[in-house]
Amino acid sequence: MGFLTVLKKMKQKEKEMRILILGLDNAGKTTILKRFNGEPIDTISPTLGFNIKTLEHRGFKLNMWDVGGQKSLRSYWRNYFECTDGLIWVVDSADKRRLEDCMKELHALLLEERLAGATLLIFANKQDLPGAYNIDQLKESLELDKIKTHHWKIISCSAVTGENLLEGIDWLINDIAARIFTLD
Repeated sequence: MGFLTVLKKMKQKEKEMRILILGLDNAGKTTILKRFNGEPIDTISPTLGFNIKTLEHRGFKLNMWDVGGQKSLRSYWRNYFECTDGLIWVVDSADKRRLEDCMKELHALLLEERLAGATLLIFANKQDLPGAYNIDQLKESLELDKIKTHHWKIISCSAVTGENLLEGIDWLINDIAARIFTLD
């Protein structure tokens, strides 16, 4: 293998990002991943382990890990933290009774040492449902202004309609790239 081939392979490897998608059960994590990947979303069942998809987007290879959010699975989340560049936290904006649980789980995650450098994107999902909390209400309920340890952004979206998913992923990629890749 020639020197230029090795350099080219290193450069390709460099453009890889590991993104972890977490949130409480039924928040829409799998639906977001399938929608982003152009897959049908009409038959989605609870994720009992994890789904991995590798997607190409804007010249980056995104290794996306969607992990089940049931209470019984949350203790296993830490098995997926290694080498995470970006964390997508998905919130069911219409499930007001579980927002406190959602806030506690998110803030506990952000204390994890292996997630210290990860960029955080909060998808305020299910904005298409009546009575869904808006961004400001979620910011307050989830105590997002207390987050000083991570770059973060909250974006309203709908996994069903696809609204704002691309905007969120683009922000995440830009933030990670600015942090870990040097420009040519």
